[in-house]
Amino acid sequence: MRLTTKGRYAVTAMLDLALHKDEGPISLADISQRQEISLSYLEQLFSKLRKNHLVSSVRGPGGGYELKQSANAIFIAQIIDAVNESLDTTRCQGAGDCQGGEICLTHYLWKDLSQQIHEFLSNISLADLVEKSEIKRIAENQDRKVELIAADVIDQVTVSAGSL
Repeated sequence: MRLTTKGRYAVTAMLDLALHKDEGPISLADISQRQEISLSYLEQLFSKLRKNHLVSSVRGPGGGYELKQSANAIFIAQIIDAVNESLDTTRCQGAGDCQGGEICLTHYLWKDLSQQIHEFLSNISLADLVEKSEIKRIAENQDRKVELIAADVIDQVTVSAGSL
């Protein structure tokens, strides 16, 4: 199985949103900075996530995105499905024309694997991931890194303003 960038980024962004849900609406710029995902790519993903009722947008100052449901109710497979990502491991993408228009010998093996992966991801919620200590540690490190970058920018602006 090969999960593409679209699916990985969608899951990563949604997990970031779940980790920061207590901060109110989260801007895509904040997610972009923490996760190093381009803002324009996030805009495309969140358009699909919003259409699939996984997130809601809040407009205006202090606006951003929030989970539409609790993190317990959003499963990884839903996120991947929402961005039109296929978890198909068959060579023919499930069409059954793997070998010159016919089904190949291992078609059903790969089809069953695809179903197992989807079922596995259908049983993992964002809340399950938020509770993992290693994920919490990584998120804390990302937040510290962003804070250090922001402090450095403020210092540079202060130094520049002082030399005027």
